[in-house]
Amino acid sequence: MQPYDTIVIGAGVAGACSAYFLRQMGQRVLVLDKSGIAKGGSGAAGAFVSPKVGLGSNLQKITNEAFSFAYRFYEAHFPDLYHRTGVIRIPKDELDSKKFLEYEQYNTNKYDIYSSDKMQQLGITTPFAGFYFEEAGVCDAQALCAALLEGIDFVQTEVKNPIFDQGMWVIEGYRAQNLLLATGYENTLFDMRYMGVRGTWGTRGDFATKRRQEVSLHQSLSVSASMNGIIKLGATHEKSVKRARDCEDKEALGLQERAAGLVDVSDFELTASFCGMRAGSHDYFPLLGKVVDTEYMLERFPEVAKGAKPPLRYLENLFVCNGLGGRGFVFGPLMGKIAADLIVKGVAVDSRVDADRLFLKWCRKSLLQ
Repeated sequence: MQPYDTIVIGAGVAGACSAYFLRQMGQRVLVLDKSGIAKGGSGAAGAFVSPKVGLGSNLQKITNEAFSFAYRFYEAHFPDLYHRTGVIRIPKDELDSKKFLEYEQYNTNKYDIYSSDKMQQLGITTPFAGFYFEEAGVCDAQALCAALLEGIDFVQTEVKNPIFDQGMWVIEGYRAQNLLLATGYENTLFDMRYMGVRGTWGTRGDFATKRRQEVSLHQSLSVSASMNGIIKLGATHEKSVKRARDCEDKEALGLQERAAGLVDVSDFELTASFCGMRAGSHDYFPLLGKVVDTEYMLERFPEVAKGAKPPLRYLENLFVCNGLGGRGFVFGPLMGKIAADLIVKGVAVDSRVDADRLFLKWCRKSLLQ
């Protein structure tokens, strides 16, 4: 069989975006996933694409850089699957409202302030003013991942034992020079404990309604604009759920109850429930880059437990793009581009998202316990 240049494991938004950019750079790419395209956390996402508000932290900065990259990318390449509805970010309470006054100077993306009265005119019930980002919007999650992978070989299969043999990765009879892991919260094919990938359970409900909701909004949950008679309610919130489970309508109906404090949900009729695990990191930044050979490093340099900083050794031709969390469709395009640039061109990964940032800290903590 003719070998591929890169095999991507995982067909959520991280894997789909990475595969898309790899193919754009001329690579022959194969994507593998045990469940199908966007059948996990990505497919269950509300897929809201909006900036992060805050006090100008590095996480806010890179999130908003990713947002600017993402919406332009979607509008240029997938305009039918990105709906620029605008998104209003609304304070959760009085204390949060006071914080919003401090956040304003750090809004680097185009925005307006919507007063409580303005939002009342839009049918949104809140005593607080909020930020309206007109460039923000909502993606069609599963359809977008499928569109990203159009023309790229895809096989639904469970990967159990990747083998690196004579300079090639061999998986289920397929061969490639490079292997990219976009496996989400199930991050167990290699010893990657240092990345600290953790899952947060997310739920989305699609509701039929005659209500005309002109804009999308986010408070403690996300409420989409009405599109073709459907409003999406979504939230990523349950860290106590450790393993994926079947979706239950009661979880989506719980979102409807919460949304009732913001908009009129009296005629909402649940048409579909979605759920899935979103993979994040301990510091909420994405995880990009090469994969450290953990076994070798711990055996060769036990002094890392005391603060030593030896040069890192990596597993050959093994890469990761993971940990996009609840902002998968914000981070996906930029992180996919960074992963592809690393694999094809050898471009160094932005230090803010390079998974190397976590290795030595993990060694010191785990080896001293």
